[in-house]
Amino acid sequence: MNPTVAYVSVKSTPPAEETRSAPAGSHVLIAEDDPLLLRAYARALGAAGCKVDRAENGEEAVNLLLANPYDAIVSDINLPCVDGVGVLQAAQKCDPDMPVVLITGTPCLDTVIAAVEHSAFRYLLKPLSMAQLQDAVIDSVKMHRVLVLRRLAIDLASATWSPAEDRTSLRQLFDRAMQSVWMAYQPIFSCKEKRIFAYEALLRTDEPTMANPCVFLSAAERLNRMAEVGRIVRDRVAAEMPSAVTRFIFINLHGSDLLDEHLYDPGSPLSRVADRVVFEVTERASLSSVPDVGARADRLRKLGFRVALDNLGAGYADLGSFSTLQPTIVKYDMSLVRGVDSSPTRRKVIAAMTSLFTEMEVKVVAVGVETESECETLVDLGVDLMQGYLFARPAPMSDQASPSVEEVSTQDPATVA
Repeated sequence: MNPTVAYVSVKSTPPAEETRSAPAGSHVLIAEDDPLLLRAYARALGAAGCKVDRAENGEEAVNLLLANPYDAIVSDINLPCVDGVGVLQAAQKCDPDMPVVLITGTPCLDTVIAAVEHSAFRYLLKPLSMAQLQDAVIDSVKMHRVLVLRRLAIDLASATWSPAEDRTSLRQLFDRAMQSVWMAYQPIFSCKEKRIFAYEALLRTDEPTMANPCVFLSAAERLNRMAEVGRIVRDRVAAEMPSAVTRFIFINLHGSDLLDEHLYDPGSPLSRVADRVVFEVTERASLSSVPDVGARADRLRKLGFRVALDNLGAGYADLGSFSTLQPTIVKYDMSLVRGVDSSPTRRKVIAAMTSLFTEMEVKVVAVGVETESECETLVDLGVDLMQGYLFARPAPMSDQASPSVEEVSTQDPATVA
């Protein structure tokens, strides 16, 4: 779980003007040694539609955790027998995704640090309003439901199929994800020219259980639907190309996409704008299962597409793939780029590869650049094109800044440095 720790101080306790409703079937445990507060908390959460179990000390709370599944836990920090941090740890041993709301009337640095270290969902200060408590618990229950579904999707995507109902569940999740597919775009910047050189198109979905693209693609592989995903990505990008604020769009191409004849159709929407497209071959295992990789890459080039090799330095893409694909652009994986400013080994590797690729007239893109220091180091090593959060996060094309006409390159990306 990737929790949000909020530090909230509410100095008065006005009644809630409007009670939010918890998801149906919400089951919450409250641990509080003050009987009056325990009753008040239970009443407020009951009014929001939660089934509530109560514990007057930490030991009782832990015993209830071992005996019952919960959607969320609310615990005072200063409990007898076992304190709130102990309850938090016990809850996450029972369920790693369990959201825990910690409450205290005597905040101190030690408990704040413990809350962060053990991934508390919220850290609230007494006195707090019942509306504040309801909001925190309802948000935590919703988060838990999403995380449970996401874990199911990951488990199903990575499992070997035997029960038919598991495959059915994964198919239902995947179908929902496909219905809300959209494309985000992240700029690739030229540091020398101080402008956007291109954009990478990135697959996204509004289905929360498959918000992680790796989960989405893993499910597609298990369901043998990678071709369907590849086609919808290419068609979406082609439809959005007229609004693109730069000439070149990089598109991830899974190794299995090279087997799809639709990719080579000169009448497809993307083929009509092939001169603006760079395919990043991103097979994260091996291209050995794809016959005639070199010939297939040549077919793409004859249609006007350009070919790039992605993930160089990650252990997936290697020089064998480079020789086979003969790309005009390579992208250094973020595992090689991150911390380059403080790693002599990474600097030596990047300097040597960049020098080699420069001699071969192959352009490089450093991916995952997050700090000014990394950027400056890469520039010193001869890297010009960069991509990462330092410059911009992925966003819909409609949200991208539009440069002036003079800033938009009309040159081949294989000749622009």
